Amino acid sequence: MLLFARNFVKHPKMLGSFIPSSNFLINKILEPVDWARMRVMVEYGPGVGNISAEVLRRMRPDAQLIVIETNPDFVRYLQTAFPDPRLKVVHGSAADTPEILARFGHQQADYVISGIPFSTMPREVRENIVYTTHAVLAPGGCFLVYQFSPKVLQDLERTFACVQRSFEPFNIPPAHLFFCEPKTLSA
Repeated sequence: MLLFARNFVKHPKMLGSFIPSSNFLINKILEPVDWARMRVMVEYGPGVGNISAEVLRRMRPDAQLIVIETNPDFVRYLQTAFPDPRLKVVHGSAADTPEILARFGHQQADYVISGIPFSTMPREVRENIVYTTHAVLAPGGCFLVYQFSPKVLQDLERTFACVQRSFEPFNIPPAHLFFCEPKTLSA
């Protein structure tokens, strides 16, 4: 908690909140995941790993969780706090997801989770990450997004075939949730 708060003070635009996600938010964002089918999941901006820990607890022994984090303090923390061999911690950008997946022998991900603050990043970066995420999702996959502002909704609706919305009031701050299904090749 102290590491998270200290990094919020140092980099407020990189973190959406000064405390990690609540259990209510974690359960709601993971609700659509088909754990029996899921083989590869990517998480953008895992922070101190609250969601990552729950994903590791729920996922199959042969599945893989690839977390992409830009903050080197969080990268070091995740590497030592979670010795699970199914977890791959990458110091990098969500914009490089195709190359990161390829590094671990994958072309696509079944699910991508993101809590990175889209509302504070430049439009071009936000659009690139949303488009890249759409490109790496496997058929039947889903982009699971939680935000403290609905600003990214337009980008999601422009890129994904179906965007379902939800809201989690029991989080600080309350969060908007978006469950995004990719367009098919014929769409």
